[in-house]
Amino acid sequence: LVLILQPIRRSCRPHSTRNMLGQQLVRRAVSRAVGLAQQAPPLRPLGAARGKVVCVLYDDPATGFPPKYARDSIPEITRYPDGQTAPTPASAPDFAPGALLGCVSGELGLRKFLASRGKELVVTADKDGPNSELERHLPDAEVVISQPFWPAYMTAERIAKAPNLRMCLTAGIGSDHVDLAAACAKNITVAEVTFCNSISVAEHVVMMILGLVRNYIPSKQVVAGGWNIADCAMRSYDVEGMHVGTIASGRIGLAVLRRMQPFDVHLHYTDRRRLPEDVEKELNLTYHPDVESMVTVCDVVTINCPLHPGTEHMFNKEMIYKMKRGAYIVNTARGKICDRDAIAAALEDGQLAGYAGDVWFPQPAPADHPWRTMPNHAMTPHISGTSLSAQFRYAQGVREILECFYDGRPIRDEYLIAQHGRLAGTGAASYDPGNTTDGSAEAAKFKAK
Repeated sequence: LVLILQPIRRSCRPHSTRNMLGQQLVRRAVSRAVGLAQQAPPLRPLGAARGKVVCVLYDDPATGFPPKYARDSIPEITRYPDGQTAPTPASAPDFAPGALLGCVSGELGLRKFLASRGKELVVTADKDGPNSELERHLPDAEVVISQPFWPAYMTAERIAKAPNLRMCLTAGIGSDHVDLAAACAKNITVAEVTFCNSISVAEHVVMMILGLVRNYIPSKQVVAGGWNIADCAMRSYDVEGMHVGTIASGRIGLAVLRRMQPFDVHLHYTDRRRLPEDVEKELNLTYHPDVESMVTVCDVVTINCPLHPGTEHMFNKEMIYKMKRGAYIVNTARGKICDRDAIAAALEDGQLAGYAGDVWFPQPAPADHPWRTMPNHAMTPHISGTSLSAQFRYAQGVREILECFYDGRPIRDEYLIAQHGRLAGTGAASYDPGNTTDGSAEAAKFKAK
């Protein structure tokens, strides 16, 4: 309106015919401007118009962002074993496959992409506690992106602080760090990049099974300062002939079974959905209707189910002591599926011969977490699904989901966990409604150590 009136006002002279004509022009200009204003969409504050995406990623390498990588390329994966296609965003990536994308400086390769859509991107590793950077940005966050490896725990309290939040997106697999009940109550979409790193995790499981049973970790440490072969051999066994069972036979569990078959082991599984008969015959699988009946016969149990209220603390003291004495547990699913203190006690008294995994609760684990110091463990930080190969796929998947979200196109069913106020897609098939984020505030202790 000011721009329309300014030149007309300058042309007006008091007490003149020209002034009367000018006043008529002003009235017409005002009427036209009001009409245009009524047709225009309502104005919003600049920040709200842009839309804020808050991305929580793990810290950069302690030695700095790598100037070059160990390899020049990674294999191209376009389709997964079940026929599902790898992520297919409409926009071309502005990063090289095999780049370090999962840390703060990597930004999941999103900055240029989001800027081209007029979105503001905030990337931080500061996620825990009321004074964290994540908490400061929640009031105007439209999308919160997080990882299973460095989860931003989206509790009911945090969701209540984010009135503009429309989506919680996992760069990876597993959305248990989101209070799904609270997200559904607020009609927030929850999505993840299903299958992007399932094979990565399955490879990690096989590595950990072999590392535990063959006593690899202590044996490697001996090389640094000694050569006592008996110290290494006294806890080393062959995997051949052992009974190996998986809790859940989904994408990861089935991939573990396929990779363990060549070791000439006896394979077992339990799942709420039984595998097709031809798959059972191909792998010579023994099906168990429940966890209890399987763990009593297995030498190695690998946990590959999602965390939800129905699996929280599944491996408590009672379950662990139903297992064979000297059995092994490998857990790359979620730390909270196992009772923290019961695992440590079973290693101390010898009920378990070993425990390996890369999942903890909370994450990062506080300095006094007993799994850091318990005997006969092969724990790592949560790294199984964030190889450089996997990072390319989950970064591409995040981009595909965001494109669909902003363009109003359907998100793949396999990527959906919750939508329209209820569990959806993969979430409806794999999760129970509820919340498993209780206790996540302890993650702040890691920062305070």
